[in-house]
Amino acid sequence: MASLNKILLIGNVGGDPEMRFTPSGVPVTTFTLATNRNTPQADGSVKKETEWFRISAWRKQAEACNQFLTKGKLVYVEGTLRTRTWDGKDGQKHLSLEVTADRVIFLDRQGAAPLPPEEVPAEEGDIEPDDIPF
Repeated sequence: MASLNKILLIGNVGGDPEMRFTPSGVPVTTFTLATNRNTPQADGSVKKETEWFRISAWRKQAEACNQFLTKGKLVYVEGTLRTRTWDGKDGQKHLSLEVTADRVIFLDRQGAAPLPPEEVPAEEGDIEPDDIPF
């Protein structure tokens, strides 16, 4: 029988990404992602719940994430959920769920650059009828 491991997230980057390289030189960028959910309460109030995810992006996508993502940016992440276990310094076994990103889409708009001075639109009163192209 077929199986599926797919996770889709939209949220805000929790901190500036960190890029490292594997021993063979492959770039990997990690960052945290916060998703929010509002849950209505019995008393009529709304409780805001935040869920945190650890994201890993690889290769070209890792380079783009490292270059363009910063804390607070809104992103869409599509990937697979992975379980990682390790023994801590205290001898305890630790478990972490991580998302290996297959696709990251930056949802924040880039800030509009100001126009150079010669391209700044003239005030309405400064336009001559002969300047109108139609």
